[in-house]
This record gives sequence, C-alpha cells and structure tokens, in this order.
Amino acid sequence: MNEPQPDPAQSPGPDQAAGPNQMPGPYLAPGPYAGGTAWPAGPPQPLPHPPPHPAAQPQWSYPGPYPGPYPGPYPWAPPPRTRWDVPPPPGTRYDRLARTPLHRWWRPIAGTVAIIAAFLALSIAVGLVAFVVSLVTGVPMVRSGTRLFADPVLDLGFQLGVIALLLPLVLGAAWLLQRRPPGSLSSVALRLRWRWLGACLLVALVAVVLGQAVEAGMLMSAGVDPGFRWAGWGEFLPAIIVILLLVPFQSAAEEYAYRGWIIQGFGAYLRNPWPAILVGAAAFAASHGYTGWGIVYVFAFGMLMGWLAVRTGGLEAPIALHATNNIVAFGVVAASGDMGSAMEQGAVPWEALIGSAVQFAIFGIGVLIIARKWAIQTLSR
Repeated sequence: MNEPQPDPAQSPGPDQAAGPNQMPGPYLAPGPYAGGTAWPAGPPQPLPHPPPHPAAQPQWSYPGPYPGPYPGPYPWAPPPRTRWDVPPPPGTRYDRLARTPLHRWWRPIAGTVAIIAAFLALSIAVGLVAFVVSLVTGVPMVRSGTRLFADPVLDLGFQLGVIALLLPLVLGAAWLLQRRPPGSLSSVALRLRWRWLGACLLVALVAVVLGQAVEAGMLMSAGVDPGFRWAGWGEFLPAIIVILLLVPFQSAAEEYAYRGWIIQGFGAYLRNPWPAILVGAAAFAASHGYTGWGIVYVFAFGMLMGWLAVRTGGLEAPIALHATNNIVAFGVVAASGDMGSAMEQGAVPWEALIGSAVQFAIFGIGVLIIARKWAIQTLSR
C-alpha cells in the first residue's frame, strides 16, 4: 500500500531549511522497519571549518613529554647596564652641572684634592723628563727662576705643556670622582659646541687686534715702548709653531680648571653663581706672577670669562678669547726675537688697561649679541 507523499510545494526546500553555515536539511532517514516512515536525521549541522594555518598556531609548547599549547618559560634578557656617569637633570644652569643625582658633598672636595696632587706629581715627572732631554740634546738647564731650559723656545714648550696637563686631570676627576659626563665641563650640551666656538674665535680676533692697537697707542703716548719689532723668520718660525701647537691646549686647560671645575664645584653647593665666579677669578690671578695693575688685569679677565661661561652655558667663549689673546701676545714676543721674556710676568703700566678694557667690551658685547641671535643653549636638556 502506498503511503501518502508530502506536497513539494508545501515542504521547505533545502535552501530554506538550512541556516547560515549549516548543511541543507532536514534529511529523511529510513525508519526502523522496512518501508517505514522516514524522520529527520537530526538538527542542522554546521559546515566544517578549514584547519587553521600552521603559522597561526602557537610556536611554544610545554617543555615536557606532553604535547599541547601549554605556555613555555618566559623570555629572559640580561638586565640593562647601569651608566657610571650620570648626566645632570634637564633645565640645569652651567654652574650647577656638577649637581647630578649622584652628587655628594665630598665629591667636589675629593676631586679638587686629587687634581692638585696629580698635577704636582706630573710636574715633578716633567722635571725629570726635562733633565733627561737636557742630557740627550745637550741643551743646558736653568736652575733659577721658573725656567727649565736655557733655550727659550724649548723652555716655552715645556712650560705650556705642563699647564696643558691640567686638561685631562680635570676631565678625569669629573668622570671618576664625580661620576658625571666629562663633557658637562664643556657646556650645558655636554660637549664642546664647535660652531659656537668658531664664532667666538672670530669675535675674539677682532677684539684682541683692536685692543692691542689701543694699548700700543696708549703706551706710545706715555713714552713706553710697546715692543713691536721684527727679528726675522729664523727667530719667528720655530717659536710660532710651538705657540700655535700648545697655546690652545694651555688656554683650554686653564679655562677648564678655573672657569669649569671651580665654578661648577661651588655651584654644587650654591645657587648664586657670583661667589664661584669671584673665587675662580681670584685663583686665576693668584696663579700668575703679575704685580700692580697686572693683578687688576688678570682678575678682571677671570671675572669676565666666568660670567660669560655662565651666561652662554659653556666654555667656548672663554677659551676663544683666552687662546686668541695668548697667541697674539706670544706672537708679538716671538716676532721681536725676545722669547726669553715670553713667560715673564710682572708690573703692567696702567695705560695697558685701556686696551684691555676695549678688548673686553668688544668681545663681551659681540658674544652676547651673537648668542641672542643664534639662541645659544644656556640650560641642559
């Protein structure tokens, strides 16, 4: 006997019964008996998803005998290295650059003692070297006064070289004992700003030449010989070579010591820079052998250099004027052929101070104008 068949028009089609991501259905399965009524095989089944790409599988697994996506050991990296030297915090003025997070009250004092002791030891060592050089070259030594050799050019070279030894000593004390970047002695940029130094050198050259001209005019008006002579190239060339090679280092060493180390040493304790500038200028004057008006000149020079260091945020301006002034002064002596008096320091006529005042005014004003136009950095970043 035939069973009634469902009307196809009233039965939902496969596409209508199937939901999204499902197999079409319902499916009719045979009943438990032959010729029995069919019933749905079950609810609609989802479509099988393709297996994930191997690249999407986790690349780690449990480090044991059991496979599976268990988390492995955490990645390990060595701890970051701690810097020996710590820079100053941002917004710090030049005279305060020694006050880093590692500053302690004893560090500037220990550094000063170490610099003095090392410089005295090196000075003795240089004296021994000079004795050996005298034996090898046959140049006699002078055992009176401050001179080492009878040859004035050789003596000048040794004298300038001894002073230049202050430079590595000061930089080394800043790094080793104060644990700060040695470049913090140079400027707030923690380095020597060469472009700014070049601009200061040009201003210094103009200031020194005009100051020397005014000084010579004042001396001649007072009946004093300014000492301008020409001894010839044979006398001039050996001396000027030594001057050009060593005077920049000698001048820089004095600036790093008196304007860098002393000013920043006091700045580690005091917020006002003027006591440090005053002490640095006094120490600078005391280290020279000038008398009378000469002391006034050297002290005023030190005050101006200290103020410019703080005002411009570095030693570029002081180094520029100091080196240019010394090269011109030694060059005038070398041209005259009287190198024996190159390191002599004593009385200075007051008329010479007029030329020095002109030099200071031109250099100070010129440097400040350029620094403002160039927006020279004056605080650490």
